[in-house]
Amino acid sequence: MATAAEWIEGARPRTLPNAIAPVIAGTGAAASIDGAVWWKAALALLVSLALIVGVNYANDYSDGIRGTDDERVGPLRLVGSKLASPTAVRTAAVLSLGVGAVAGLVLAVTTAWWLVLIGALCLAGAWFYTGGSKPYGYSGFGEIAVFVFFGLIAVLGTQYVQALRVDWVGLLLAVGVGAFSSAVLVANNLRDIPTDTESGKVTLAVKLGDARTRTLHLVLLAVPFVISLGLVARTPLALAGLLAIPLAIRANAPVRTGKGGLELIPALRDSGLALLAWSILSALAVGLG
Repeated sequence: MATAAEWIEGARPRTLPNAIAPVIAGTGAAASIDGAVWWKAALALLVSLALIVGVNYANDYSDGIRGTDDERVGPLRLVGSKLASPTAVRTAAVLSLGVGAVAGLVLAVTTAWWLVLIGALCLAGAWFYTGGSKPYGYSGFGEIAVFVFFGLIAVLGTQYVQALRVDWVGLLLAVGVGAFSSAVLVANNLRDIPTDTESGKVTLAVKLGDARTRTLHLVLLAVPFVISLGLVARTPLALAGLLAIPLAIRANAPVRTGKGGLELIPALRDSGLALLAWSILSALAVGLG
């Protein structure tokens, strides 16, 4: 039986910045057009957190029953390590996704019913990333999905439910958050190239190879800071986003120096911290500017 601490670790708390940052950015974008509604922001945060925990447990379950995690190098996986049964982990995934669905339904009812369709798409994306007979995460589409779901949809959705419209500021913030979120997954998949190759999991990192994956991580980390320069058209305060550059440099350090295996775990953590810092700074800048 897994302990409470092991269940928490299995939820992969290092990925939580990927859920928190888009809501912060979307709320900042809503505030920039005088549309912030704090109770809706709180509900959007609940949706985002529930979805990312749900997708992490769903991945744990699906990878575990396929045997992908049998030789895993990285954070604890509950099924792969046989600390919890597949049924228990699947149940945790369904419950987490269910919480997100209920909170999302409240937002849809109080905003626009067509958002139910977006929510259904997000739930399907969460499950079929590694679930089903042909998981898209096994075909190199994981980074694209993260960019869309935790970048474009999460940020613009958060802005829309509050302000009832989106604008170019929200779109730029969504691209920046999506790039950072994808960088987190790139670092994760870079670490797993050897084991994923052996198990037949063809991630984008496996397709690109080690060297080009390391270059991709650097490019994705650079994109948000270019966006900070573009946001100056809304307010000079947007340059505050550049203060997150040292965190991004630290995040890329293990990648650019050729580290592998467990030595790449700090790259995941620091990519997430850079994401969170950039989102907070940028959201405050556009919201106040």
